[in-house]
Amino acid sequence: MIITTTSTLDGRPVRDYLGLVGGEVIVGANVIKDIFASVTDFLGGRSGAYESSIQEARAQAMAEMEASARRLGADAILAVDFDYEVIGKSGSMLMVCACGTAVKL
Repeated sequence: MIITTTSTLDGRPVRDYLGLVGGEVIVGANVIKDIFASVTDFLGGRSGAYESSIQEARAQAMAEMEASARRLGADAILAVDFDYEVIGKSGSMLMVCACGTAVKL
C-alpha cells in the first residue's frame, strides 16, 4: 500500500477514487511519563517518553487507516493528513487522527 501526503503519484494515474479513510487513536499519559516530562520541562531537552507515545499512536492510526483502505480495495492512500488534539478533563489524553483518500491506481 502506497501512503503519501501528496495528492498525486508521478507516473501512477488514479483510476478510481474510493473515498475518505481514517484511523483514530486515543492514548493516555500515565503518571510515570508525567513525572519524567516534568523533569525534562524543568531541565530542558526532549521528552522521549512522550515522543515514543506519539510515534506509537501515529503508527496505530496509520494502520487503522490502511486497513480501511484495504477493505475498499485501494492500492494507495493520497493526501494523508495527521491531526493531534489534547482531550480529556485535565488534558491528559492525546488523540491522533490520520485521514486520506483511498484510490485505485
